[in-house]
Amino acid sequence: MIMEVLANGVPPSGRWSDSIGSSPRLRAPVGSPFLLGVLRGEGIGPEVVDGALEVLAAVGAAEDLTFQVEFGGDIGRVAEKNCGEALSGDVIGFCGRIFSRGGAILSGPGGGRYVYDLRQRFDLFCKLSPIRVAEELSGAGRMKPEHTSGVDVLVVREGAAGIYQGSWELESKPGEARRGTHSFSYTEPQVRRVIEAAARIARQRRGNLTVIYKEAGTPSISGLWRDCGGEIAREIGVECTFMDVDYAGYRLLQHPREFDVVVAPNLFGDILSDLGGLLVGSRALTYGGNFGADGCAFYQTNHGAAYDLAGSDRANPVGQILSLAMLLRESFGLGAAADRIDDAVREVWRAGWRTGDLAQTGCRTVGTRQTGCLVAEAIRAPHPIAA
Repeated sequence: MIMEVLANGVPPSGRWSDSIGSSPRLRAPVGSPFLLGVLRGEGIGPEVVDGALEVLAAVGAAEDLTFQVEFGGDIGRVAEKNCGEALSGDVIGFCGRIFSRGGAILSGPGGGRYVYDLRQRFDLFCKLSPIRVAEELSGAGRMKPEHTSGVDVLVVREGAAGIYQGSWELESKPGEARRGTHSFSYTEPQVRRVIEAAARIARQRRGNLTVIYKEAGTPSISGLWRDCGGEIAREIGVECTFMDVDYAGYRLLQHPREFDVVVAPNLFGDILSDLGGLLVGSRALTYGGNFGADGCAFYQTNHGAAYDLAGSDRANPVGQILSLAMLLRESFGLGAAADRIDDAVREVWRAGWRTGDLAQTGCRTVGTRQTGCLVAEAIRAPHPIAA
């Protein structure tokens, strides 16, 4: 297996994923197809994943790339119903085999503990969620376009520890009120590794790092994040700001261009990356990649399974399509293919095609399947798509 080693800690490609951890990045043998493991998910998952796979076929043909796609089993509520666990042993084995062969996972949405358990099982401690506003969607969302224009934020979220990976119990005793308990912790190595990754990425970007905590609400954990954040920022040479999560949520929506790279504990990063959906125009456009220090990665949308929309052909597949582009760039180093997907999405929007969540006067509303087809067509076509 070919391995790419970072020289002096400097990423040779400029990919964000090269700033995560110090282990060699896994790559497939030269001349072999690029391997994607696909979990189609539940709810709207199969529909949006199928749209992404249609785009994958188009970009493979356009860029003369060969992809080997293998499918895993059920996840989320469906898996809970069928085998009692949102993340089954079969799916764990499937992901492990894909990772060991130099591949990456593209995942549709799944409910329950699926995503949290997957991160912990493979120590995917660093989630990257870009918040980039497309000028083609100016005025499509709730926010004023002059307020969101040019926004480019990266939320770096710790994913393998913290409150989502704690221990919990619901006690029920006769004659007493029920009692729910939940405990969690962070170790210094867990905090340092995610802040180090965020600081290295910030150095590649605009050099500004914001560390999120809740200083008085979680004093010991916040103190650990503050101490590590200040020390690491000085070592790596980036500016560092500390901000309570509630104020950070307000500032992110009120003054989004102030932010460059935001690094946060598990729960806080989850909240802030979801708020980014307001800035980009729709939660359906949000996505991210989850990374381990050994090169393992899986990519997902940041929205849920939207069970109420399942089978209606109304879900917006663009978040899933953009997660595919992120996979190609970050795990396989296929920057040109990823850019081609990004450009095709914007071309479709420029031509006036929209799903219902982004509908505007003068635009033509289309469904999930046609959106995927239009993006694939824009990759294949040498001319703009007409509305």
